[in-house]
Amino acid sequence: MSPRTGRPKSDNPMNERMFIRVTKEEKEEIMQFSKDSGYTLLELIRIGIERVKSLKK
Repeated sequence: MSPRTGRPKSDNPMNERMFIRVTKEEKEEIMQFSKDSGYTLLELIRIGIERVKSLKK
């Protein structure tokens, strides 16, 4: 029997989902900023969270 092929299992899989609702204009602004900055949406969220946390200290 041959070993399984494919990607190895992750130690910390991203299998949780979050859904948010935004206006059409907000979505366009977020998507354009993501495209212009080169950051993914998740990277932008992480950066935003870190900046807000740093304000709380």
